Amino acid sequence: MFRSCKMLELIAGAVDDRSARGIAAAVSRLVSAGTLPSGARLPTVRDVARELGISPTTVSEAWRSLARAGAIQTRGRSGTFVRTPALARRPLRYAQLGATAGPAATGGGAPAYDLSTGVPDFDLLPSITAALGRIGDARLTNSYLDEPVLPRLEAVLRERWPFPPPQLTVVDGALDAIDRVTAAVVRFGDHVLIEDPAFPPLLDLLETVGATVLGVPLDAAGLRPDALAEALRSCAPVALYLQPRAHNPTGVSMTRRRADELARVLARHPGVTVIEDDHAGEIASAPPVSLGRRLPERTVHVRSFSKSHGPDLRLAALGGPTELVTAVSDRRLLGPGWSSRLLQAVLLELLTDPATVAQVEHARDEYARRRRALLAALAARGVAATAADGINLWMSVADQQVAMLTLAAHGIAVAPGAPFEVSHLDTDHVRLTVGLVRDGYDQLADVLAEAAGSPHRGSGARTRPHPRGWR
Repeated sequence: MFRSCKMLELIAGAVDDRSARGIAAAVSRLVSAGTLPSGARLPTVRDVARELGISPTTVSEAWRSLARAGAIQTRGRSGTFVRTPALARRPLRYAQLGATAGPAATGGGAPAYDLSTGVPDFDLLPSITAALGRIGDARLTNSYLDEPVLPRLEAVLRERWPFPPPQLTVVDGALDAIDRVTAAVVRFGDHVLIEDPAFPPLLDLLETVGATVLGVPLDAAGLRPDALAEALRSCAPVALYLQPRAHNPTGVSMTRRRADELARVLARHPGVTVIEDDHAGEIASAPPVSLGRRLPERTVHVRSFSKSHGPDLRLAALGGPTELVTAVSDRRLLGPGWSSRLLQAVLLELLTDPATVAQVEHARDEYARRRRALLAALAARGVAATAADGINLWMSVADQQVAMLTLAAHGIAVAPGAPFEVSHLDTDHVRLTVGLVRDGYDQLADVLAEAAGSPHRGSGARTRPHPRGWR
């Protein structure tokens, strides 16, 4: 361990600018060079101030800047320490969802039927060709400081919002929105609440920012109010993350009554920001719902258009408290600036063109038909699964790895359930994209029942299905 007097000498010798910024820069250079080793306890603010002949307030400000940058860490009465480098990061949960997990395990190539992706059926997406033709070469940007949202698009979005948002902007997809809101709300070590199971990229994001994550279980109506109340009592969370419709992976959509119940629980905890990810958007069968009806001053609602109108649009709308949404918009000025107004104009055309509206409604109904058909086939074979909304199906299996290997042998890739888990669930699961299954439900259900370990597999459980059986 460094002696305090030696560290004081090092810091004093490195500081040539006695402002808070100058002190922070000098100490940061010492940390980066390894001169101040990781884990070393820094001298007290008063000792540094006395050594440099400045106010303790100036040193405190420098220490806060270093803590925000991740160079040092304050541990209450134990003191302030040079931050220990993080351990090697484990592979992203997101990366574990790809199709390679199944076929690679059996030595095969790419799967014949990749149901691991969580993407919409391309043939059910509307074409943007006509929308581009109607837009032509319109000049949509006159200044780098134009408003981030086209006025007509904002008006349409506000009409469709589940509560009157104080402020609204457009960003580059739902995850971009959640990332930026998280950066504004969550600090290293903060507690946050999230549904269990949850979307793996969100868990990756929260791990990256150093949040302490606590999972809250669901039932068929959404997040359980009793479990939320218990979680709120157990810690002091700064945020609650929800998927109000077509929860990924379970397909649960929150009811309006449940939203009101959750809002009543949260009303007793005013420090919690609610962040809602309505990723399914226009293809969700359930009506729009939000805690923002009851808690508009601290609910941020994100609406994605990737699954309904096309992933390559890379657009999502974000609406919520003025101060928070403005902070997101201001920070984007220092990066991308705004989301392409050309793509915003395309989205506006798609949202208002009657033919496109009808096509999206057809897609919503078709996804519902596919969910019902496969759920019925699985239920007939004694397989427990949920897929109430959206494009995904969450299936219970006796053993995740065995299930994935069994399906891989049939040329089928699914996503493992483990990356979705906040805490270990009672049973293993896999997630498959039922929205991509067009037909052949009985044949597919036979194979899935075999993989799940169901005792009722149907007549064709051990036969390899026809290559076009469910496409």
